[in-house]
Amino acid sequence: MPDHDAQPQRTSPFTRSLLAPNAGPMTLDGTNSYLIAAPGTTDIVVVDPGPLDDGHLAALAAAGRVTLVLVTHRHADHTAASAQFAELTGAPVRAFDPAYCLGGDPLVDGELIEAGGTSIHIVHTPGHTDDSVCLHLPDDGPTGSVLTGDTILGRGTSIIDGTLADYLASLECLRALGPAIVLPAHGPVLPDLAASCDTYLAHRRERLDQVRAALRELGDDASTAQVTDVVYAQTDAAVRFAAEASVRAQLAYLRGSS
Repeated sequence: MPDHDAQPQRTSPFTRSLLAPNAGPMTLDGTNSYLIAAPGTTDIVVVDPGPLDDGHLAALAAAGRVTLVLVTHRHADHTAASAQFAELTGAPVRAFDPAYCLGGDPLVDGELIEAGGTSIHIVHTPGHTDDSVCLHLPDDGPTGSVLTGDTILGRGTSIIDGTLADYLASLECLRALGPAIVLPAHGPVLPDLAASCDTYLAHRRERLDQVRAALRELGDDASTAQVTDVVYAQTDAAVRFAAEASVRAQLAYLRGSS
């Protein structure tokens, strides 16, 4: 677990990350808060200030002059500190969902933001949540980078709190960005976005096949809980709710309601 003396670590030519002290079954090692700044730039953009932790926020604020805060989606491990961090830095907070904006406009799919000495492209990627966005930095190294929030994790797979159809479309959209560096909100940096999307898409196809098999065994009207018992039989009780959320999305997809 990180301590309050932790310093941001270099994750790509234009980004550094600071791991929040909120490790757990759903957050892995904790939430990665990112700082975006091109070399030679004193202004920085902070992405996902994270949970309410004074030491973490102080370390982010000390990293440079924060001019903008972006959040990748609404979950509390990304947004709980937004108001306190905005007060600490004076920087506006922007999110896709207006409810999570503070002193700034909602993010728009396809929007280009010039900040931190570079270009930040907003890519709406619903699926993990309906308000999830990824941030594409095309000039960040030879292949560019993408801050993926919880849409793609550095380890394991993400839950679906939105619809599976949206999530599959979002993965295809990200895949088209090519072999960019993956900067996830949880887990380590990954080297190739397109390859990560291929892995995630294959995993989703496998899960759908498992759900179909469970329905053949249990009957087409089987409940979410019954299918979860079969498909996620080895899942830890602490993350059972997440498994059920994904099964609910998979059943809705197969039954044609999403």
